[in-house]
Amino acid sequence: MPGSPYLLTFDSTGSNAEGFLTSTQRGENLPFVVKRVFWTNGTPAGAIRGQHANKATEEVLIALSGNIRVRAETGGMVEEFELKQAQQGLYIPVMCWTELTFSEGAIALCLASTDFNEADYIYDYAYFRKLSAHQAL
Repeated sequence: MPGSPYLLTFDSTGSNAEGFLTSTQRGENLPFVVKRVFWTNGTPAGAIRGQHANKATEEVLIALSGNIRVRAETGGMVEEFELKQAQQGLYIPVMCWTELTFSEGAIALCLASTDFNEADYIYDYAYFRKLSAHQAL
């Protein structure tokens, strides 16, 4: 059975007067070794992205600017998160269906445990639910 999503807090130093530096400290604060980094920007406010699960890839999602609402489903359990601080990330385990809703100007950074592989993605929600039910047995 897959794990559950959870929030991570990263080390951050600085001040409002000079700005902030946030770091994962060479990955010591991450639950996996990062193989791929990607980001989304220019997403219209209210647009829903994600709408998939990964069979093998774990991710950490960070809102670098703006807000990102995340609906995450694992094993039939649905949780909602709101990312609005660059010092916080959401761990997304394997077999976790996600739907991301972006605010105006939101930029999402994603740290992934694998290189991109189209075969890793599940885009069919009914098929995801069927696989999730089978794994729960």
